[in-house]
Amino acid sequence: MPARQISYAQALNEALQEEMARDPDVFLMGEDVASGDGATGGVSRGLVDRFGPERVRNTPISESALIGSALGAALTGSRPVAELMFMDLVCVAMDQIANQVAKVHYMFGGKAKAALVIRTPGGAGVGAAAQHSQNLEAWLVHTPGLIVVQPSTPYDAKGLLKTAIRDDNPIFFIEHKALYPVKGLVPTEEYLLPLGVADVKRKGRDVTIVATAKQVYNAMGAAEKLAQEGIEAEVIDPRTINPLDVDTITKSVRRTHHLVVVTEDCRTGSFASEVAATLGELVFDYLEAPITRVAAEDVPIPASVKLEAEAIPQEKDILAAVHQMFGLTV
Repeated sequence: MPARQISYAQALNEALQEEMARDPDVFLMGEDVASGDGATGGVSRGLVDRFGPERVRNTPISESALIGSALGAALTGSRPVAELMFMDLVCVAMDQIANQVAKVHYMFGGKAKAALVIRTPGGAGVGAAAQHSQNLEAWLVHTPGLIVVQPSTPYDAKGLLKTAIRDDNPIFFIEHKALYPVKGLVPTEEYLLPLGVADVKRKGRDVTIVATAKQVYNAMGAAEKLAQEGIEAEVIDPRTINPLDVDTITKSVRRTHHLVVVTEDCRTGSFASEVAATLGELVFDYLEAPITRVAAEDVPIPASVKLEAEAIPQEKDILAAVHQMFGLTV
């Protein structure tokens, strides 16, 4: 299949264009999505010119109203894609997300369909400080009724967003803000990627590293350095963190006998903790060392870029975790 190099943001833009052209019930709503620069990351750039203000709608600065309106539109047959400008604003809209969006299908005995996607940029690494740098993935995974997607590459971002828009369930789609300019190969032809299926980004025999979003790149960098030391790491990107592809991770750990889980969320109560607990129940007899979590410190993210780098996982932290697991001092 022919492919070319485009950015993560461009891949998302293409997904939105293709799905809006395919289905007139799909529309985009959010703060500044109809502006010239395309709002957060430039993802919606050019969409209002192609599809008009009825289908690319600027909304007031009220995240609760934004998500409530998106749910109302979904319940009446539309397929809205709602953009929260920062993941931290989940806090403002959490009542709508957790008590309405995630539960309406169940509460109405399956008769009400909430086919909507909530997109939002999360994560740190760009000096946006404590109120605009959080990775609240664990909150969302903890909410029954939500599918939670977190792609790391342009290829995954496009294929998964297209699938998410076509799905009849409410889906939270987390885009790491530092990944918007990152480029990767994306096919020119249409493709879809399945939800709930992990991707093995690098094969290895000695240790399994499960990483999400931007941390996939740190894990890949660490794996290359470990290979120079004779340790072959297998890097797995869950892509969908709820439901989690437990089978792929389990099969890997049964071969490697070691597991490191990396997340940019703070350590306590993190998604990494959930993965560690789940795999601990399933592969305990195969492990040759305790499962290790590499996560952000339990502190608000600093505005200082240097302090921020100390607060969130870096490649060196993954290396250190594997070295400790194998009893190495490098």
